[in-house]
Amino acid sequence: MQTQVLPDSAATTRPIVLVGLMGAGKSTVGRRLAQRLGLAFVDADTEIETAAGMTVAEIFERFGEAHFRDGERRVIARLIDGTPKVIATGGGAFINDETRALILREATAIWLDADPAVLAERVRRRDTRPLLRGRDPHQVLRDLAHTRNPIYAQAPIRIPSVHAPHEATVTAILRALTQ
Repeated sequence: MQTQVLPDSAATTRPIVLVGLMGAGKSTVGRRLAQRLGLAFVDADTEIETAAGMTVAEIFERFGEAHFRDGERRVIARLIDGTPKVIATGGGAFINDETRALILREATAIWLDADPAVLAERVRRRDTRPLLRGRDPHQVLRDLAHTRNPIYAQAPIRIPSVHAPHEATVTAILRALTQ
């Protein structure tokens, strides 16, 4: 796969932050996008787990969502250091007012938007998501989309995440970054 060089713009000279619901493809697409742009890739959840010495699910279970979101906010603030890179965030990161303001001010936010039915199909493959434990994924994701999509819509770039190879999403992002 060839590295793609985009013209210098705010979108390519500062961090690119992928936001959206769980299962939208932020981590997978983010890795491929970073590779295509020749940038580093960072998964905020992985960074949180490293800093805490436990998984996201363990943090939720042991300390609760509010504690997790506070740590998430601090980790994302550390990651957005002005260096161009691709950052995949957890689904709830952009919902936090302070985190969202930082991302919108210091990075290029890209919303990977997918239908809840598509997301439910994707997330059923992994049992690591605390918000889905013991619940119907499709219902949870419909409820989350209803609440969160108006907030994700504040991202200046919206890319539909559909049933297609991840490369199609990466190509759509690259196209949007050059416009």
